[in-house]
Amino acid sequence: MPKMKSHSGTKKRLKRTGSGKLSRPSAYQVHLKSNKTPKQNRQARNSQTVKPADMKRIKDMVPYL
Repeated sequence: MPKMKSHSGTKKRLKRTGSGKLSRPSAYQVHLKSNKTPKQNRQARNSQTVKPADMKRIKDMVPYL
């Protein structure tokens, strides 16, 4: 059976943590930052972990990550 292809865009956005979870960048930080409060901009700098509800969909997109 041939190898499955990984989704290139997803591959670039996620990385695996030491405990095996997937970490992703926060949303709402690319543009229109002047309308957001300093607290929102500060908290958006941190990465977040992927929720368990989304893990099945993401495992299909990047099976080898």
